[in-house]
Amino acid sequence: MKIRHIILMLCLFTGASHFAQAQTPVDDMVKEWKRAKDYTKEYLDSMPEAGYGLKPTADMRSFADQMLHLTDANYGFAAAATGAASPVGQGASEKSTDKSKASVTRQVMAGYDFVIDNLMKMKPEQLNENIKVFGRFEMTRGMALMKCFEHQTHHRGQTTVYLRLAGVKPPQEKLF
Repeated sequence: MKIRHIILMLCLFTGASHFAQAQTPVDDMVKEWKRAKDYTKEYLDSMPEAGYGLKPTADMRSFADQMLHLTDANYGFAAAATGAASPVGQGASEKSTDKSKASVTRQVMAGYDFVIDNLMKMKPEQLNENIKVFGRFEMTRGMALMKCFEHQTHHRGQTTVYLRLAGVKPPQEKLF
């Protein structure tokens, strides 16, 4: 009888310990944002300095502008979703006059850090709170962060063509 009791207690303790260490939706999102940051950094590193001004057609953004546009959206969505004040004005990154590889890389990485740092401060239950994004779109905080993630993925994906046009092999896909 005592052995069964001890085994039961060990099972309960082990299960409770595992439960306490379970990932939250916020933890999962932070992990994915860190992966996206690393993947985007590989794109930024792959493009030669001369390719930062590359535009596939005259009416398209340059490689630098695509990455800075991605960054502006990261700040805007994350500020709305987390409630943190954005340190940059709306569209300020893309309007930057310094489109050098070093400057763009610094700005883009800072944008990812803003998302990650503020996401890490959130509690899982906050993801279900309703907000208005850009003053007109009603959604949950979690949905706003998902829209932001989709946006950065979309624009990073567009720059695959820019790398190919510059004669560069794009980084290997980083799903995991």
